[in-house]
Amino acid sequence: MHIHLQNPAGETLFAFSDSMWAAACDRAGAIAQGHQVTIGGTPADFATAMRTAEAVISDAGVLRSCMPFAAPHLKLVFVTNAGLDALAPYDWLPPGAALMNNRGTHAGKAGEFGIMSLLMLANRVPRMVTQQRQGVWKEMWGSVLGGRTVTVIGLGSLGGAVAQHARQFGMVVTGMRANPAPHPACTRVIGMDALDEVLPSTEFLVLACPLTPATRGLMDRRRVDLLPAGAGIVNIGRGALLDQDAVCDRLDASTLCGAVLDVFNPEPIPAGHRLWTTPDLIISPHTSADDPNTYNPVSIDIFFENLRAWQAGKPLPNRFDFERGY
Repeated sequence: MHIHLQNPAGETLFAFSDSMWAAACDRAGAIAQGHQVTIGGTPADFATAMRTAEAVISDAGVLRSCMPFAAPHLKLVFVTNAGLDALAPYDWLPPGAALMNNRGTHAGKAGEFGIMSLLMLANRVPRMVTQQRQGVWKEMWGSVLGGRTVTVIGLGSLGGAVAQHARQFGMVVTGMRANPAPHPACTRVIGMDALDEVLPSTEFLVLACPLTPATRGLMDRRRVDLLPAGAGIVNIGRGALLDQDAVCDRLDASTLCGAVLDVFNPEPIPAGHRLWTTPDLIISPHTSADDPNTYNPVSIDIFFENLRAWQAGKPLPNRFDFERGY
């Protein structure tokens, strides 16, 4: 099989390399042997490789920038992103080719970022940062996480990892997902229809679900206002899940203990936007789930898991579901 890996032009931090591929092949065993492998970094490299490539590994931005492209032999498209909404509509996909995301790559980093954010909120770090900028010395007391309530929206690799860490800290974890099946880290799991019922007793809210037609605007102003006084918000999902102005209004009114936001609408945040000066808000520039040391190696490992399933005629673990949007 001809497998092509395409890097963003000029990328160094998150770039595929020959040595990275060789190390992944050693980990994967027989499934990784006997392939023709090319690595490109320019549009010309991509166009040339697509003439014969049967599998491509790249991120959504690179694929979008190379469209339209002809790939008569392409069977597997492995995208090194969890959310593939940037690639919609999907009419560019060659007939018969399977589209996959890299779900699972982000779990380790996102889980640690999520629990770090909850610890910061419980210890009033956003308020401390605000007071520091104002040159104000005022005692600010935090609390432990044990016994406190957190609602995690989305229990995939990101939200599931946050929920697991929260449970280990003794939190009472409620999870929400489309299919409200039990989750080992959660005291209970609810569907979207029950979200309004749990928000008034939610001390901390973590958004970690994909952006789909069903979740766009999920936490609108009405639902943000259902959170109790002193609640905290973490968003590591997508910016369009959350009404940012509603959050800023509550932070301005000091009715939330703080917020840690990693994703925004739009991105990057424009100069002069109110987010930059909203009190008790920690801004992360969409980096919560990405570790340069592990991101691409783990993604390649997941690609080989899917290739193994494909060759065995089994369902692909990471196949993108067009109807569900993830």
